[in-house]
Amino acid sequence: MIEALTLSAFDRAAASGRPEAAPLQRAMLPPVTGAGLPGVEAAAPTDFGQIMASFATGVRNDLRTGEAASIAGIQGKVSTQQVVEAVMSAEQSLQTAVAIRDKVVSAYLELSRMAI
Repeated sequence: MIEALTLSAFDRAAASGRPEAAPLQRAMLPPVTGAGLPGVEAAAPTDFGQIMASFATGVRNDLRTGEAASIAGIQGKVSTQQVVEAVMSAEQSLQTAVAIRDKVVSAYLELSRMAI
């Protein structure tokens, strides 16, 4: 399942060396209070494509971490609590990605209905 994500457009962009494929570094992003999104730095990326590529990279990494924790849990290398935490984090990331995708599709459909 995770392997299908590795062939995404974001990975191809990373391979081509484009700047919008920079990996997300969660440890460097301070939480934003107020109306901003938590965990997103206010002035870091300036391009929407760069933001989405960073987000997709973070989601992919969360999914890989959850899958690796599950396998390690089956092998008895990590505790059940660590497996549950990793899988829940991956699930939350995936749900966020699906919600963003739904909003983008909705916005596209709304724009396509506009009269020019």
